[in-house]
Amino acid sequence: MSSELRARIVVAGALIPVGLLAIWLGGWVLGILLAAFAAFAAREFYNLAADPAARPFPWLGVAGAVLLVGIAVREPSYPVWAAHAFMLLLLLGLTSFAAAIFDRTIERALLSAAVTVSGALYTGGTLAFGLFIRTLPELHGPAPPRPAEGALLLLLPLCVTWAGDTAAFFAGRRFGKRRLAPHISPGKTVEGALAGLAGAVATGFALGFALDQGPLYPVSPAAGAAIGLVLGVAGQLGDLAESRLKREAGVKDSGRILPGHGGVLDRFDGLFFTVPLAYGLIVIHGILS
Repeated sequence: MSSELRARIVVAGALIPVGLLAIWLGGWVLGILLAAFAAFAAREFYNLAADPAARPFPWLGVAGAVLLVGIAVREPSYPVWAAHAFMLLLLLGLTSFAAAIFDRTIERALLSAAVTVSGALYTGGTLAFGLFIRTLPELHGPAPPRPAEGALLLLLPLCVTWAGDTAAFFAGRRFGKRRLAPHISPGKTVEGALAGLAGAVATGFALGFALDQGPLYPVSPAAGAAIGLVLGVAGQLGDLAESRLKREAGVKDSGRILPGHGGVLDRFDGLFFTVPLAYGLIVIHGILS
């Protein structure tokens, strides 16, 4: 076992119990954990996007990412959150644009403001959907939310994404021959990507047996497999998107906060795509069923 793999196992062993406890408790506990991840991820995002001609404002963007999660804790309903989030992002955009105008070192003020807003939305805006999945008031209506069911639903995108990543990692190292996207990430292979999709589908199918018993939002094994397939594709796109950011920045890892993994963006890149998508898929499935 390599030192990198040992470090990954140690970090995962420390983070998984904390994450499971936060998911079970929900509310502010889950919100604080998501806000912390959003803050670190946003900071790494701005480090990768630090173009001298259009330098973003990390202090504004990190605060915006944290506030987007905080609003979701206070208003764990997407329609209500969306109105507040829009106003926050509008304020963030105008403030960063004004700051860029008066900063003589920034040559492209509009791009600087756009990157600042994008970083907050890409991190805090996407992770906020974890809180919506945990409660899903759009589906339970007047019925009281069920913590166990909400926790299982939130585990769906998490487990599917991580299972897909793990399968792609090991299969790619063992069987990978054909490059998937050499201009973005030379280490990713077609064989690894296919194994990742298989792992995501299998995990979604397996979780469907537990979610099928939910009284408010039942998800059958077949539906779980279909959701797993879509999320598996989205997770790999999220991974490639972060790889593109790192390649443009000329760095190997987005950070060093997680030994064996790199930064928060490196470890959770797929979740920034799969968590909000999972929310939409679960809501659509609940409405249709």
